[in-house]
Amino acid sequence: MKRNFFIGLSVLVALFILYFGLEFLKGVNMFKAANYYTASFTNVAGLQISAPVSVNGFKVGQVSNVRYEYDNPGHVLVEMSLDKELKVPQGSKAVIEADILGTATVRLDMAANTNYHNVGDKLIGETASGMMDKVSADLMPSLGRILPTVDTLLTNVNALVADPALAVSVARLDQITASLASTLNSLNRSVAELPAVMRNVQGITENLDSMSGNLNRLTASLDNAGIEATMQNVQAVSLQLKELTEALNSDQSSVGQLLHDPQLYNNLNNAAASLDSLLIDVKKNPKRYISIKLL
Repeated sequence: MKRNFFIGLSVLVALFILYFGLEFLKGVNMFKAANYYTASFTNVAGLQISAPVSVNGFKVGQVSNVRYEYDNPGHVLVEMSLDKELKVPQGSKAVIEADILGTATVRLDMAANTNYHNVGDKLIGETASGMMDKVSADLMPSLGRILPTVDTLLTNVNALVADPALAVSVARLDQITASLASTLNSLNRSVAELPAVMRNVQGITENLDSMSGNLNRLTASLDNAGIEATMQNVQAVSLQLKELTEALNSDQSSVGQLLHDPQLYNNLNNAAASLDSLLIDVKKNPKRYISIKLL
């Protein structure tokens, strides 16, 4: 008999522990006093039992039960277990809001009122627009304005792709690219030859330096060769030529009179003519002027 009693007691204890363990896993504290309030919603998507109830981001309770209101079609009654110390002002709202993952929670929007709800009262229930709803509401009008532009853009792109001139332009671009590659190769070869060119330039520079030194030595040799004395002699000859030229141009000298006196010139010319006539006559009649007597 005692054995059956202990077996029954053990089963009851196990059931008790199982029940309270499940409630604890759900987040329900069976040993903490709580006040219960309800709220009616038209959409409770994502809301689960034990979902947190918060005020200003602080958890003050949880959802204890969710059931459909058969006497109020289209509505779902949500029962909330709140901390016993929390007083809910009249006019407050219970708002269901969902995160980006679809998990819903209840947010209490406390009204500015000094009168409070009694425990068990039904609060005003609202469903906040989800993040995706807000994105859709903001995005869809913009998409409606953008879609015609996108359609026009795609039409223009299709027309551009179908244009034969595009293929010709691409072929020309290929040719230009090949030409650029050839030019770059030539430039690379030229750059590779630059060291040899620089060596040649360096050799030319050395030759120029040598030539400059030779010119300096030649200049020094000319300075030592008596250029100044030679220039003085040239200057003296120039002065003598100047004096001779002045004498020839003057009518006071014999040479100047010969060059400038017309009468003297005519007399000399007549004398030359007479001498010429005499020589001609001598050639014709030599006997007249030469007599040869034989002994």
